[in-house]
Amino acid sequence: MSDFNNLAELVIKGDYAGAQSLTQKMIDNGSDPLEIINQGLMAGMNVVGVRFKAGDMYVPEVMMSAKAMSKGIEMVKPLIAEKDMPTAGKVLIGTVKGDLHDIGKNLVLMMMESAGFEMIDLGVDIDPDTFVKAVKEHKPQAIGMSALLTTTMLSMKDTIEALKEEGLRDSVKIIVGGAPISQGFADEIGADGYAPDAAAATDLCKGLIA
Repeated sequence: MSDFNNLAELVIKGDYAGAQSLTQKMIDNGSDPLEIINQGLMAGMNVVGVRFKAGDMYVPEVMMSAKAMSKGIEMVKPLIAEKDMPTAGKVLIGTVKGDLHDIGKNLVLMMMESAGFEMIDLGVDIDPDTFVKAVKEHKPQAIGMSALLTTTMLSMKDTIEALKEEGLRDSVKIIVGGAPISQGFADEIGADGYAPDAAAATDLCKGLIA
């Protein structure tokens, strides 16, 4: 097995110490940094995404795999010029105002990072104005909004309205998710898409941004 395959395997297993040590060895041996990311770290995470979608892997295992991938990428990043870093697009993500849940959001963040998206995490309890300011500052292609409480769902609608008022709505795709959210609700508030889980959110963003 090549070092790339071994690295992918360590990511799938969530062995971040192993992934770090093999990444360092590959750097020392002169492997191309972009190939380490694409053929090793991200290749492993792609398998994790497929298994998670199929129900063969669960959230804690995916978190471990994402951590292993991130640790490797942190080591390789300084060797790559910013312009050469592969990116599928820039996405802003946050849990809406009044809601402090972040496990789902963090999982989406990790899965999308592993698919090559540049992620900007606003955190939790994010009001519409903060989303608007962040869109002006970062100019993302998409926004992901999460809510776990039925009482905070309407903050998604308020955020979309605020973006409309600022003339920014047409510049970004908006996806929503979280336990109480449905496709019907996404349609009702004028979002571009709804994702039931992190793997679906990643696929949805790929489709919307492409």
